[in-house]
Parts: sequence; C-alpha cells; structure tokens
Amino acid sequence: MAGLLDQHILAGNPQALNMLTWMVEYFYNRVQNVITTYSIERHWMSLNEEVGGMNDVLYRLYSVTGDQKHLLLAHLFDKPCFLGVLAVKADDISGFHANTHIPLVVGAQMRYEVTGDELYKEIGTFFMDIVNSSHSYATGGTSVSEFWAEPKRLGSQLKTEDEESCTTYNMLKVSRNLFRWTREITYADYYERALTNGVLSIQRGREPGVMIYMLPLGHGVSKGNTYHSWGNPFNTFWCCYGTATESFSKLGDSIYFEEGGSTPGLYVIQYVSSSLDWKSGKITLTQKVDDVVSWDQHLRVIITVTGSSAFSLNLRIPSWTSLSGASAYLNGGPQSLPSPGNFLSISRSWNSGDKITLELPILLRTEHIEDDRPDFATVHAILYGPYLLGGLSHGDWVINLGSARTVSDWITPIPADYNSHLISLAQDIGNLTYYVSNGNQQITMASSPVPGNHSSVDATMRLIFKDSSFSHKFSSPEDVIGKLVMLEPFDYPGMVVANTGEGEALTVANPSNDVMSSAEFRIVKGLVGEDGTVSLKSESHDGCYVYSGTDYQAGQELTLRCQSGSSDAGFAEAASFVLNQGLREYHPISFVAKGVNRGYVLEPILNFRDEYYNVYFNITN
Repeated sequence: MAGLLDQHILAGNPQALNMLTWMVEYFYNRVQNVITTYSIERHWMSLNEEVGGMNDVLYRLYSVTGDQKHLLLAHLFDKPCFLGVLAVKADDISGFHANTHIPLVVGAQMRYEVTGDELYKEIGTFFMDIVNSSHSYATGGTSVSEFWAEPKRLGSQLKTEDEESCTTYNMLKVSRNLFRWTREITYADYYERALTNGVLSIQRGREPGVMIYMLPLGHGVSKGNTYHSWGNPFNTFWCCYGTATESFSKLGDSIYFEEGGSTPGLYVIQYVSSSLDWKSGKITLTQKVDDVVSWDQHLRVIITVTGSSAFSLNLRIPSWTSLSGASAYLNGGPQSLPSPGNFLSISRSWNSGDKITLELPILLRTEHIEDDRPDFATVHAILYGPYLLGGLSHGDWVINLGSARTVSDWITPIPADYNSHLISLAQDIGNLTYYVSNGNQQITMASSPVPGNHSSVDATMRLIFKDSSFSHKFSSPEDVIGKLVMLEPFDYPGMVVANTGEGEALTVANPSNDVMSSAEFRIVKGLVGEDGTVSLKSESHDGCYVYSGTDYQAGQELTLRCQSGSSDAGFAEAASFVLNQGLREYHPISFVAKGVNRGYVLEPILNFRDEYYNVYFNITN
C-alpha cells in the first residue's frame, strides 16, 4: 500500500492510486464488519499482530484524497493500549513487540502532520526520549528477541538475538520526523549513530543482499552464529530483508534538509562525500569527506558551492567532538565555532567557488550501558566519534585498567603501516594446506581458514622486529631472512608466542622479563631448502626450531624441537613454513584496548563478518 501511494505521489501514476483506494475500501468494510458483528475490542485485539505502518499510510492517503473514510480507518489503526501509555508519558513499553509498535509511532507522527493534533507530536517526542534513555544499545538500536525488556535493564539482555534490524529502520523514521520539526541536533546525532552502527553493520561486508535479522551484542558473539545467521539475496524473505534492503537504498537520504522562508536554509547533518543539486536554493553543493582513520583522529570536510544565491548554511557540530583542535574556514577566513551539539550557521550571499573547510577532532569515549543496577556499573561500550567499536574476542570481556586514568592511557591507535607486518605461516601437505593458528592461546596447525571467519584472525600474526632500524616493510620472505622477531597473535595485542622449553608446546603469553627471551625467534631460510619458505629458530635454545610434527593434521600442537642432524629430512619439512601475507588486516579505524591481563583489537562493528567479538566490556580498575 505504501508503495502504491509512493507510485502516485512520486511518479504521478493514477492507476496506483485507484488500486490503493480499492484496497482501502476493502479494509474499511472488513474492519467495520468486525466491529459491528463482534466489538471494537475485537478489532483492537487484531492489532496485536504486526500490522506494519497501516495508520501511517492511511493518514498519508487521507492527505491526498481528503476522504473521511480514510481518516476514520487511520484512527482505527491507532492502537490505544500503546499510544495511550505514551500519551500519559509512562515508560511502560516493556513486553511490547518492538517492531509492531514503532511503526504505530511513525503513524502517530503522521497524524500530527495531517491533523495538527499536538498530542501526537508529544507522543513521538516522549517515545524517542524513553527509548533513547532506557531501551537503547550503544548502536542506537533497540529490542531483544524482538521485544522490549524492562527499562534500564539491558545488562542482562546482551545475547545473540539483540536489536532486530526492522526496529532500527523504523527508529530512523521517528528521529527524522523529530529533526524536521525541531531542528534539534540530538535527533541528527541519533540518526548518524543508528545508521552507522545499526544499519551498516547488518550487511556482510560488501556482499549485497547478504543480511542478518538480529545484530548480536553479547560476549564472544558472531553475526554468522545466530538463530537465522546470514540470509541470501534470492531465498530469504524475513521482514528484515525488506527493511534492510530499503535502508541500504536510502544511504543518501537525510544528509541534507532544506528550510523555507524569505532566506532559505540548508542543513547538513551527515558528513558524507556527496553532491546536492538544491533546486529551491539555486545552487549545487559538493561535500568531500576524507576517510576516517584511527591514527589521525580528525574529521575533515570540504564543502564547495557552485552558483549564486543568498541562504543560510547550517553545519552540524556533533556532540562527539570537541572545540579543542576544531576549526572552520570560509574561503580561508576563520569562523567562530559553537560548542558541540549545535549548528555552525553562516548566512550570506554565496557565489561559485565559495569553500568551507571543517576539521573536527574525533574523540574516543566510553558509554555506560543503560542499566542502573550496581552489578552493571562497570559495563561500558567504546566509541570513536559515531563509530561503535567491538573487540575481537571469543568471550573475554574484562579490561582491568590498572593505573590508567584517561582513555588515551589504555586505548591507542594501530599505526597505518602495521598491515605490512601481518603474516601467516603455512605448510602444504599433499593437496592440503595447514596454517599456524592461535586457538585459546595454544599454537596449533589448522585447516585452511575461511575469509571473514575468525579462523582467518587466528591464522594471522604480526611480526615485531627487534631491530628498530628495519623499515618493517617487506615484499618477499627474503626481506626478513636473518631478522630477530617476536610473533603477536592478531587478536591478542601485547601478547607473544613463547616456548616453554624443548619438546614443549608453544603458548601465547604476556611478554614479561621471564618470557622475552623464549619469545624471540630468528627467521632463517626454510630448512627444507625451498624458495618462499622460512624456519623460526629459537634464540633461547640453540639449534631448536618451531616444529609442527610429522603427524600432519588439524589441531596438531606446535612445539620447540632441536635438530639432531643435518640429514633429517622429516625434521626439516616439519620446521619449514611458507611465509605469506596475513589472512586478516587491520581496519583503517583500529585501536588496541590495553588491560592488565590482556588487550583487544577494537574495530567498528560494521566491519565484522563472522568473527567473534564483544560490544560491551567490563572495565574495572
């Protein structure tokens, strides 16, 4: 029905309007029959199912036709037992099915726009307030297993079946309407957060049409290891597939808003490289945004105007930034910036070539979970500007800060060149390839990892060179022959692979003074003598090498073994590895969160595919 109305309004298709009014006539008669034959209560009970945005589309239709039947039917889909709770401003939405009822609020907002009834404006405002303050995750999303839990009780709701995708889609509609009415920046900040984390995180990388139903937010969770797992473009028809597909078609939506009047206004609320052909303003505006990275913690935007017109340009200064280190220039002249959470407004007669450059610091911060119980006082999420950062982990989620006091004491950016330090070590045995892998801090041989899976994380290690004069960049194994290194597992930053003695299994340990010497290995040409192979010679045990054993199989532990003779071909083969690039890379936005016992690689959760991660951490000192 909504699609038919859009066909009429946007494409001028009269047949679509005829079809829609016929459908509405059918529903009008059917609802009247239920009420006449049974009762109005019987009709209200039917609204306990997911009736979608019926009130919304009916109010929109009434604004086109003026037909009182359409207005009456819209009223009959305004569920009183839910909207009534919001009307009296009670936070009593617990137990309601979230995506049945968020569209009702969107419809209530349309009722306000069509009829001018201020009550329904207040309903939308109060609803957004209570969801944001008591029922929202750090993603901006809401719901657990499709329902709302008790207010401020999210600490015990961190699971695999959190945040239904449809709810985020509809919450974006609520916040968009509120921003249109109020110009309050808090709604623009919310839109950015929910879009960045709640929408972009539900697609598997850049694979179009591969979506998830729920966004897991528990400890050691994986998007690929949920009840529904990933869908596919052709055979998956959950409700969330419709809304998810539409969400990705609307990525260009809600970047710009216009305001009428004698001096028109243009609001830029999302910083996304784009171009706007502003018809009413008679100009073209181009926005170029530099890629956000962790090692340069600034957002840089250049906005260029083409054409001549008088208008007010309003640029969002997000709540997540700081005035310290921020700057704005118009044609090279400095502009006074307002405090974060406001708009930088510039009213003037604009001309072609006018240029604004904006530079805003991107701050790291922690955010407490919406749970006021003492047991969850130390549970926090970590954000970088609008990006929610997840930590690679199979379930560990404690960060003991020790003596650290500020965020910068324990969260540090991963340098830009670290991807060139990442390697994998493999052995080809017949038609099979096994990789050196970290599994639960034990170093074993594993079957070929799957891209995007945590097995690729486990099989990737960073070379830490003891020679500080080495450039750290290499293009072939020959570049590192003779270098003294330590091996840091990808998802255990700050820890290294160490030996515990000849014949003993390799482990992953903190590099204390006792461990340092046993964690140093000299990279030498592979004992097997083949090009492209290396061996790892222990610095602490002369003549000993990292050794996989001759019983080649997945799960085989690697040990430290000493060479008994130069003619031992089996030993040479088991101590030689093909040196390749790492199977996993650091995202451009990557940090290390350092705790006393272990560290975590932090990345935007939108980057995760099938890896295991945490969104919330127990941060203690």
